[in-house]
Amino acid sequence: MYRPEPISSERCTTSAASEHVLAVVPCLNERAHIAKLLGDLLADSAEMDLMIVVADGGSTDGTQQIVERIAAAEPRVRLIHNAERIQSAGVNHAVREFGGGRHWLARLDAHAAYPKGFISTLICEARRTGASSVVVAMRSEGENCFQRAAAVAQNSVLGTGGAAHRRPGDEGFVDHGHHALFDLKQFEGVGGYDGTLSHNEDAEFDIRLKHAGGRIWLTRAIEVTYFPRSHPGALYRQYVNYGRGRARTLLNHRMRPKVRQFLPACVLPTVLAAAIAPWIPLALAPAVLWSASCLLSGVALGLQQKRRCAFASGVAAMIIHLGWSVGFWRELVFGRRRSHKIAPT
Repeated sequence: MYRPEPISSERCTTSAASEHVLAVVPCLNERAHIAKLLGDLLADSAEMDLMIVVADGGSTDGTQQIVERIAAAEPRVRLIHNAERIQSAGVNHAVREFGGGRHWLARLDAHAAYPKGFISTLICEARRTGASSVVVAMRSEGENCFQRAAAVAQNSVLGTGGAAHRRPGDEGFVDHGHHALFDLKQFEGVGGYDGTLSHNEDAEFDIRLKHAGGRIWLTRAIEVTYFPRSHPGALYRQYVNYGRGRARTLLNHRMRPKVRQFLPACVLPTVLAAAIAPWIPLALAPAVLWSASCLLSGVALGLQQKRRCAFASGVAAMIIHLGWSVGFWRELVFGRRRSHKIAPT
């Protein structure tokens, strides 16, 4: 397998200082995170030709006012209205309006934290590997107890099925990962994101990019910290949309689900089968097996990590699985009968 030569942080910083970068932050109601994110980006990229565009989907919590205050004092920050309210459309809009003359597109999520040197390190990785896109590993962290439980589930095979960017491992070329940096010409060359997808637009884009000959590099030089939804209902709704997005992608590209996608897809049929248990007792067995496996795995993770909230990771995983499965089957069964646009969370 190809392994690029390592490059020093000094060389990386020097080469990135003259780069022309468009950083896009699609967001909706991110008052708690947006000021810190923008402040960190500006401080970390003082010598870079960087334009930061916040594509707001109609926030009602004061997010827009915070960005406007920052933009009034900092010409490198712009606020645009994302009428479609979904991230894919917001990124595309920012690229059309501000992408001219820029080499790189960095995508950042307001609901995450980024380490020092994030963009410059990504550019370094793109240059040394010749990749069209650089994706990063992601690790979840939480503040309240349920959020911590969800983070433990998402950091394990229990919650993510072993996705490469969600587990430790080697760097290398991959089929998909958490989006971070693109060669802007190649991003535009394959048509950007599917602006009708509210979720799974990243995986759908990666399919088209690879078909066009692009290469996706998963770097281990840097990692993103993600903050999961802090309430069960919000986590469930998020994964319903993830399942819907994945089903749309599979249908549009006539693909079969991978094993790690097929297993959670079985959850809804398993739960529905339990309803006939009074007449066919064995119909309850798959639901019992699934729930027991999740709960016992949560106990194992709690014992391993020695953290009280980690014991609830099995419950969080069940919410993740059920939400994803409901969304997946809803789209497969009813998706072609409705408008193709998925509503945002």
